[in-house]
Amino acid sequence: MKIAIPSEGNTLDAQIDSRFGRCAFFAIYDTDTRKTDFFPNSAKDSSEGAGPAAVKFIASKGVKTIVAAEFGGKVKPLLDKLQIEMINENGKNISKIIQQF
Repeated sequence: MKIAIPSEGNTLDAQIDSRFGRCAFFAIYDTDTRKTDFFPNSAKDSSEGAGPAAVKFIASKGVKTIVAAEFGGKVKPLLDKLQIEMINENGKNISKIIQQF
């Protein structure tokens, strides 16, 4: 299963980014391979629609769960429709979040 985490940086020591659609990077952890890849968030500087664009990107990577500090009103219905699980978490680094899985 693949898990996405909005991240302030592109290392396991980076903190979870509180801004889902405008985060700097997405950490995508694969529970099967135990590998984490970091992807720059190309939607972060969009004038509008950053959240939905981020959801499209995450869905294209086969993610089934997202761990984030919060989810915006435009994002929740999209994630529900795509059957992507939402887990709220804040104040931890990427490594600590991954350890939960």
